[in-house]
Amino acid sequence: MLSINSNSCPSLIQYCYLQTLDILTTMAVLRNGLEEGNPIVRALLQSTSSPWHGLLLVKVIALALGVYCWHIRKGRLLQRVNVCYAFLIAWNIVALIVGSRIALDAVGGRV
Repeated sequence: MLSINSNSCPSLIQYCYLQTLDILTTMAVLRNGLEEGNPIVRALLQSTSSPWHGLLLVKVIALALGVYCWHIRKGRLLQRVNVCYAFLIAWNIVALIVGSRIALDAVGGRV
């Protein structure tokens, strides 16, 4: 039975939140015609019937790993992974901004 570890539970909640933000920003990146940056995830997206199915599969695996880390009391590991995901999400947002700017420039639009 899982017991709530007060030290790692906030890290797990943050991890789940960051996973949600990552899937949303990745979906926005893909919908705007940009490519997935991670070659392993990109290959999985291309090998499934729909890229959205591949993305959901990746996130289910990521969430399972996060819960596993929490269960074995690896709160510090979750904290470190959270920092990495925060940078990854920032990267996705920058890619969206730059990609949108390039698309607008291509059609003569302005921001």
